[in-house]
Amino acid sequence: MNIPINQKAPVKSEGEIEISASIDTVWQILTQIDDWSKWQKNVTESKLEGNLKEGVIFKWKAGGVSFVSKIHTIKPKNMFGWTGKAIGASAIHNWTFSINNNSTKVQVEESLQGVLPRFFRKYFQKNLDSGVKNNLEELKIASEKYEQTIK
Repeated sequence: MNIPINQKAPVKSEGEIEISASIDTVWQILTQIDDWSKWQKNVTESKLEGNLKEGVIFKWKAGGVSFVSKIHTIKPKNMFGWTGKAIGASAIHNWTFSINNNSTKVQVEESLQGVLPRFFRKYFQKNLDSGVKNNLEELKIASEKYEQTIK
């Protein structure tokens, strides 16, 4: 990763999941940022401001909060990461992909830092842990559903 998560951040979370879909499908679903609201319940809008490449900004809204994010790593079908900012907090979010037999293993890690995560650590930790778990599960559902439609 071009930017690793902040190991000293007050809030950190990680998770992994096996997805019964090709790495091509999983990569495509996650990196089509404009379509996030189609498969992530909390995302109400998302817009990539340019082509998918390192340094490009995207804006999105989840859980009623607006975020401005910047892609820091794109290694197709291997690594995808971005930084993000919202009022009182900033985040580093990294995804790693690998092939495991006929499935795709997805690992994600995120760190949150700033005034709000520092002072309301328990609240932010609970929400981040839940968000990481939900993102992985929703990515799995979307990827596996897509694979079924193309078979």
